Amino acid sequence: MSEKYLITSSPHLNEGETVTKIMWKVFISLLPAAAIGIYIFGVAALLIVLIAVASAMLTEFIFLKARKMETWRVLDGSAALTGLILALTLPPTLPLYAVAIGGVAAIGLGKQIFGGLGNNIFNPALVGRAILSATYPVFMTSWSNPSYWKLLKKIDAVNVATPLAAFKFEGQLADISNLFFGRVAGSIGETSVLALLVGAVYLLYKKYINWRVPVGFLGTVLIFSIPFYLINPTKYAPPVFMLLAGGLILGAFYIATDPVTSPFTDKGNWIFGIGAGLLVIIIRYFGGLPEGVLYSILFMNAFTPIINRYTKPKVYGVDG
Repeated sequence: MSEKYLITSSPHLNEGETVTKIMWKVFISLLPAAAIGIYIFGVAALLIVLIAVASAMLTEFIFLKARKMETWRVLDGSAALTGLILALTLPPTLPLYAVAIGGVAAIGLGKQIFGGLGNNIFNPALVGRAILSATYPVFMTSWSNPSYWKLLKKIDAVNVATPLAAFKFEGQLADISNLFFGRVAGSIGETSVLALLVGAVYLLYKKYINWRVPVGFLGTVLIFSIPFYLINPTKYAPPVFMLLAGGLILGAFYIATDPVTSPFTDKGNWIFGIGAGLLVIIIRYFGGLPEGVLYSILFMNAFTPIINRYTKPKVYGVDG
């Protein structure tokens, strides 16, 4: 068990940060993206965020109670963060009962079934989203154009393509500035790259995430998309578009960097990020789906124990 929490080769320094503090600070770093998503998609997005967070925390509380553990742990920020990340990956048209089911599945099947915080193999928020995608495929692929904040206005699901889908199936390329500022159809938290980068800069500055994961992830997508684009620019999207469209920024900085489900070594984080990036390229270019961030991260989550085993650091003071 001690290997699981080993970050790098010893000796180690303790900077006084607790898991609870870090969880809530990561939660706060996502609030700009959540706020922009709510502004873009209106009260429907706000309700999805609230219900996702509430259902995740309630499920956490029930499991803690059932396992006779301290119920105050529901306030450690992990369940709330899972709910928020889940909400940001959802379409703003998703029925609220489905949102609640996703929150329950994320905590119950993605986290507590493995033994709770620190024991889960897969990112809980992505588990919740994957279950929703399998259970409600039509709802999860129904999008709406930005309507901007209109109090109590209900967003209707319409046949609007996300930027990735529009390019893959229709050859239409979205304006880069619209991707950057969030003026496109998509999930609640993935549309505004600017808002996501604001929080990401904070996380990198505070060293709450390992920079090697997003650099390896984004760098791989960038490097491999360049030759494809040069070979056939009508079939393969421009590299900048590949970086900004879809859930790549959200996934690279906020989901793939989850310390529980990503490797604990620097070399392992490089492998994780590069592997996820390659999978995104394969799925986006050669798969039947326009987006592959969800599946690429879940796939690499499954290989994290193997990566940890073969990149395990040496014990300080011992040769070989």
